[in-house]
Amino acid sequence: MPLRGDGRLNHDLMPGEKGPQDACGVFGVWAPGEEVAKLAYFGLYALQHRGQESAGIATSNGEQILVYKDMGLVSQVFDETALNALTGHIAVGHCRYSTTGGVTWENAQPTLGATASGTVALGHNGNLTNSAELVNLVAERYGAQRRGELARGNTTDTALITALFAGDADRTLEATVLEVLPRLRGAFSLVFMDESTLYAARDPQGVRPLVLGRLERGWVVASETPALDIVGASYVRDVEPGELICIDADGMRSVRFAQAERAACVFEYVYLARPDNTINGRSVHSARVEMGRILAREHPVEADLVIPTPESGTPAAVGYAAESGIPFGQGLTKNAYVGRTFIQPSDTLRQLGIRLKLNPLREVIKGKRLVVVDDSIVRGNTQRALIRMLREAGAAEVHVRISSPPVKWPCFYGIDFASRAELIANGLAVDEIGQSLGADSLGYITTEGMIAATEQPSSQLCAACFTGKYPIELPPDDQLGKHLLEQAELPLGQPEDGLKQLAVSTGGSTALDHP
Repeated sequence: MPLRGDGRLNHDLMPGEKGPQDACGVFGVWAPGEEVAKLAYFGLYALQHRGQESAGIATSNGEQILVYKDMGLVSQVFDETALNALTGHIAVGHCRYSTTGGVTWENAQPTLGATASGTVALGHNGNLTNSAELVNLVAERYGAQRRGELARGNTTDTALITALFAGDADRTLEATVLEVLPRLRGAFSLVFMDESTLYAARDPQGVRPLVLGRLERGWVVASETPALDIVGASYVRDVEPGELICIDADGMRSVRFAQAERAACVFEYVYLARPDNTINGRSVHSARVEMGRILAREHPVEADLVIPTPESGTPAAVGYAAESGIPFGQGLTKNAYVGRTFIQPSDTLRQLGIRLKLNPLREVIKGKRLVVVDDSIVRGNTQRALIRMLREAGAAEVHVRISSPPVKWPCFYGIDFASRAELIANGLAVDEIGQSLGADSLGYITTEGMIAATEQPSSQLCAACFTGKYPIELPPDDQLGKHLLEQAELPLGQPEDGLKQLAVSTGGSTALDHP
């Protein structure tokens, strides 16, 4: 008698189960004569996987800055009317997943702030670790009353950076930025602009990726190389850790504000980045295939078929199959049209075991000994439900192989994992995790094997979520946390930054007021 589904499914099968949440996506373009807002739109579209909570674009025509942002996906926030209103030759775009500050319209980016000579619009990928210190620095320099974005309810570390960029009356924005950037700790890949110049900066560790590209009539900076590809820009190079890039009518120039102390996030190679991305010269897809090959050598098993968990497990599954000689197959089919859904199924539908995203190909897996390859295990709910589904469909054995080591530590540099208490690897040994999931066997790649697949020196990678060794010093626990600035005791005040350069028109009015 076949087993019936119990409806207790996970985020790959049903909504509601949160896995590792990506950082954010940033995009900037300087291109006179081009429709820069539309270039930014398509660049953000290519970076949508990095953040799905809100999206925004700011543009400048050399005299004024327009901005449009709202909650939702890039395709939900923008239409032709909004994009046509965002005129100019410089644009900065952002798609957000929140790592500091709640999921609110006020926290959407780009942020806006006054400078000594105009306005700055800023997008940030990463997470600062010294926000509490920066709160005090803002108060020390500009008074305890909140100003600008902070006064309008923005509770992100990005708003602190924007406030610090205000500077003094006798200093340029570039001079102010070069003084502020060395004061920031943690991960930051920044793309920002004033009325005439596009800027990009990356923290000294280079935790989050940032690349520079060339258009026929301009320049592009973006979180990942696919965003260059989609707008027809050629890849020039990575923005270096500790580097500030400035692009204006006089061309592109580079200034170093700190010496590089490379500690790039290894989880970008495992999961976060698109497979068609290239990070520091290494193809992400090739790295993931190699992780699968190494995993097959480290954890061989007799089986009939290797299948991936779509889509993130596919490259590693290809590598595992190639190395092991076990045939590769598609044992699961994915509904390509299911995105984020906020409609919760009824109890009746849950009891029927509705599967919104994945469904097994029964004729492929029935009676087979399966190797199921996935990129990571966080809470374990995803894999537990998947294994149950495969057994219901007739799989004879289910052997799980994971192309990253056990996740045991939280990330403070821009990824929102579950808490330590929720991470399944903290409470159970590997064989106990396998039993908990209902797998016949479980194997994780070693940290050494994962790093070898990236072809990067281990000394230049951050693997803190696997090892607990943080390359950037952390402050006390009470100075960390997603909602730190919502609890800060800095008095709220009225906006006093005089955003005189902000033009309010169709597509620009949402800069200061929710639509």
